[in-house]
Amino acid sequence: MGSTHWYLVGFATLAVTAQAGLGIAAITVYWVPPWIRRRVVRPKLWGWGALAAAVGMSLYMFLGPFRGPDIGMAPYVLGGMVLFVAGQVVQMLGQRPGSRDAVLPDTEAR
Repeated sequence: MGSTHWYLVGFATLAVTAQAGLGIAAITVYWVPPWIRRRVVRPKLWGWGALAAAVGMSLYMFLGPFRGPDIGMAPYVLGGMVLFVAGQVVQMLGQRPGSRDAVLPDTEAR
């Protein structure tokens, strides 16, 4: 395998580790990245979705394309993709519905 393969593996490892780290931070201390903080209303739920998506993508990448052709791993690879999509859905459920630049409700006017 060429050196490009190892660059891709390294980049993919960093990406899923970062996503899992954000999920763990959201679950434990309710911290979410500043660029999505206004949209996330349930940080713990968002964090569980991020963690599930990171695990699913890891299963998909490291048992599928990065490992090589092995039909025996196909159920695990497809299961990883299903887990990734399910994690993305859970992340969406943790966010405020509506437009990208949602305005927070004015609670002081009541």
